[in-house]
Amino acid sequence: MRTGWIRLWRWTAYAGLGLSLYGGWLTVDDFRDRASSERAIATACSDLVPGVAVMDLRGGMVRVHAYKGGLVPDYPSGACTVYRVTGPDANDALFTLEARRSGDITGPDGSAAPTHVIGDELGNPESPFDYFARRGVARTDGRRADVTAVAARAEPRPLGDGTLGWYGDSYATVRAECGPSSRSSAPALLTVTTRAAYAPVSGADRERLAALARTAVRTLADRTGCATHLPALPDHLAAAPTALRPARTATGTCKWLADHLAARGRGRLPDRVLDTPARAANPQETCLMAVGPQQVSRIAAGLDRDDRSAARSALTHSPWWLRTASYFGAEADTVGYKDSGPDREVLIEPGSAGGKLKGIWWASSVCDGKPALHTLTSSYNYDGVLDNRTLSALFRAYVDDITTRRGCTHVTFPDAKDFRVV
Repeated sequence: MRTGWIRLWRWTAYAGLGLSLYGGWLTVDDFRDRASSERAIATACSDLVPGVAVMDLRGGMVRVHAYKGGLVPDYPSGACTVYRVTGPDANDALFTLEARRSGDITGPDGSAAPTHVIGDELGNPESPFDYFARRGVARTDGRRADVTAVAARAEPRPLGDGTLGWYGDSYATVRAECGPSSRSSAPALLTVTTRAAYAPVSGADRERLAALARTAVRTLADRTGCATHLPALPDHLAAAPTALRPARTATGTCKWLADHLAARGRGRLPDRVLDTPARAANPQETCLMAVGPQQVSRIAAGLDRDDRSAARSALTHSPWWLRTASYFGAEADTVGYKDSGPDREVLIEPGSAGGKLKGIWWASSVCDGKPALHTLTSSYNYDGVLDNRTLSALFRAYVDDITTRRGCTHVTFPDAKDFRVV
């Protein structure tokens, strides 16, 4: 009997030792996988970000695949993408980094590529609503979803006072303006956007994305001889909301609309907004406006019979919206729109004013001695619902407000003919 107990204890000890060795082997193997993945990230992203910080996203992981997208040390424009390994031959997107410098060349004609593309063009990453996914708040009463209740993405919120950059619900953009003591070959502006490819993104990950973008910009500035000062990141990044609210309660970057509605009445104008905090030094600020279902129905009642189909589509796949955006300093030199021809983008010249039948208008001013561009974009079927005078008065109210707030001068506004819509 005693011999049997001794054998049992021996086999138990052997099993325990075996499991310990197996666990240790797994730990060493995981460590090797993680170290190899960190090196792969550093290589793919041209050593702009530490691989260990990327691996800590989404609660941390052991293995990733990383791919370079034109990002090389000698030419700091391009992207890298990181995928989380979830199993044998299985992975999902985790993280992307995109670096750009002003003056990048695109197209056979050698034209510069805009960083900020305005207009309601198919495929524009700044379009606020996903037409084909029919996003919105679902209903339980059998009626259609509310397609303008929630935007596809947050409007850019300033990092601190905005001079460092901005962020959204799943990304952060950090910028560096290169000062007069920069190397002669340095660009005027460097930007890095880091983006999480999963949802939801936690507050901790949002702050990691901002830290990664700032690290990358600092490295790019050193490599390109860009003399710049990068402010510290805020201690905390508040959540970036995507739910719109009533226009009459607008604050921050959309307060001008609440004032305009109070003075002029609602008419056919939007009744919802997505605003962000207004900061005097912010080089970019936007206001998203959209029309809710009840306002669509009210407007449709006053339309011609042939135009009511547009109103019906506004309740499903083609919501009505407007967006104002202003760009200051170096950002004003990087604004453009898509023109005719495949992938052709045209830069808007600061100091000019005008409009296009594509539903875009722009005005110019000088703020703190630097150029500024002020823009208005309409969804492709909404500008026809608004008459010329309404559009002109709305844009004038916006431009007057922001140029007064910023102390801007030399304001150039589009002519009346630029607001003709067909």
